[in-house]
Amino acid sequence: MQTWTDVVEIGLSLPEVEESTAYQTPALKVAGTLLARLRIESDGALAVMCGLDEKAALLAQGGPYYTTPHYDGSGSILVNLEKVEGAELTELLRRAWRVKAPPELSNRFDQL
Repeated sequence: MQTWTDVVEIGLSLPEVEESTAYQTPALKVAGTLLARLRIESDGALAVMCGLDEKAALLAQGGPYYTTPHYDGSGSILVNLEKVEGAELTELLRRAWRVKAPPELSNRFDQL
């Protein structure tokens, strides 16, 4: 079982990620752009930014991934933190970072 604390620890290990808020909920941002947020107003899931193709693939997997009508058609996936493994969450946040980080930052990260 993962927690918001785990999400923050993973997120802050990525370049220029900071803890913030979005929609009055805890969030992570990269260079000021939303990366992920905790849905404390609803079911406690983690909303993570992603591409629409990745979202479709994750939804097909099932497991910890789902959506709601509010998120249909948007580039974000909902993740049940009680069901996602740590390594899977780490990879998901890294991919979200690549989607949302500015190109110059992403290019610098590729050189690390």
